[in-house]
Amino acid sequence: MSGIARIDEQSVIKAYARWAPVYDFSFGPVADAGRKRAIEIINKRQGSLLEVGVGTGVALPRYAPHLTVTGIDLSPDMLRIARQRVRERKLTNIAGIFEMDASELRFEDASFDTVVAMYVMTVVPDPVKVLNELERVCAPGGEVLIVNHFAQDHGLRGWVESFMAPAARALGWHPDFRVETITDITTLDLVETVKLKPFGLFTMLRFRKGEGEPASGVPEESVSAT
Repeated sequence: MSGIARIDEQSVIKAYARWAPVYDFSFGPVADAGRKRAIEIINKRQGSLLEVGVGTGVALPRYAPHLTVTGIDLSPDMLRIARQRVRERKLTNIAGIFEMDASELRFEDASFDTVVAMYVMTVVPDPVKVLNELERVCAPGGEVLIVNHFAQDHGLRGWVESFMAPAARALGWHPDFRVETITDITTLDLVETVKLKPFGLFTMLRFRKGEGEPASGVPEESVSAT
């Protein structure tokens, strides 16, 4: 985590408690293109899906019904909205929505066929530890998708990042988070890198885990989704 200032857990929770009521109408539209691209890929896959940083659950209605979806987030305020969304939309493929620390996932090894973390890595206190957890719970032969902002110093995108820096800090982001923080330490195979709208401000990294046994499913210990 060289060069990245740490963000403590309580600061993240407080930041998203403030943003939860308006998150879908403020940051949501900016992030939607990246979310849509990731979901297009995920919906072509089979089996179990873990969304790390499910937030208000804006992605949940978009996942294909053949997928069994589990969501986790650290923010209870965000999760209340996500659970309400599941009830109102009658989403029957949601296995559970849990309050959980992404750096200490309460799931067994190889529990999910697909793991996705959208706009998460820049807000967690220890992104390296989170990445290790994403790898651990992904089944051999499965995929890990990360959609995130990664810092760039030059060009139009660099100017946009500088302009958005105060808002990023208000959300608890690491505005100086670099892609090498992920790509230099992961043991997963990087199979695709996609620059996303707007302005290439976000990037999708698609990783694959080596072949082996299939996913084992949702864990024994979990908190009720309702």
